[in-house]
Amino acid sequence: MAETAKEARETAGSAPETDVYRAPAGPTAAVPEAGGPPYAECVLCREPTEYPQSHQGITLCPVCEWQEAQRTACSG
Repeated sequence: MAETAKEARETAGSAPETDVYRAPAGPTAAVPEAGGPPYAECVLCREPTEYPQSHQGITLCPVCEWQEAQRTACSG
């Protein structure tokens, strides 16, 4: 009788396959505290952005940046 590939691997000495996901062991990365460097203000809504105050050029918050991308993508 023919063996399946899984049975052949198990009899060869390898560990049996499982469909169970296991998270990696070890410490997890800590979420950084709020704060950090002073962030630049959005030029449209004056909310804090992801950029430091020393960033050159137009600084937009993630919401305004997404809206601006939508406006420019659909202008055709």
